[in-house]
Amino acid sequence: MELNNLLKINKKKIRVGRGIGSGKGKTSSRGHKGQKSRSGVAIKSFEGGQMPLYRRLPKRGFKSIKIENIAILNLSRIQKIIDKKQNELKNDLNLKILKEKKLVNQKYLKLKILGSGQIKTNINITANFASKQALQKVEKAGGKLTLIKK
Repeated sequence: MELNNLLKINKKKIRVGRGIGSGKGKTSSRGHKGQKSRSGVAIKSFEGGQMPLYRRLPKRGFKSIKIENIAILNLSRIQKIIDKKQNELKNDLNLKILKEKKLVNQKYLKLKILGSGQIKTNINITANFASKQALQKVEKAGGKLTLIKK
């Protein structure tokens, strides 16, 4: 016998509310009266007067209303961009150029440079924010990191 046939043997759906003789007639296993005996009623998260779970657990974290779209670039990523010949970056790098070359998404409004990785070529970077490490490493390579004031 097939496995599929074994599963279907004697599996008959119980049809409630089809007369007294069926054994599931009259109240259809819902008891008598009350909110739960009616159709279309669901008492979600009600725990019989006990403090519900969603109110027992503490509130955590918070969602900032002011979401600034800041593109974050590491020095290692900038070096990879420079190494790829197809990008043809001269000596300048800023958010506008990155958007034009489609290296950064259009939604970003500001640029932040972080100092992880190494940079070998001297390049002039214009950004809104930069870490101290990034400033040091760019200047060490012979470049310049200019910060845009608000």
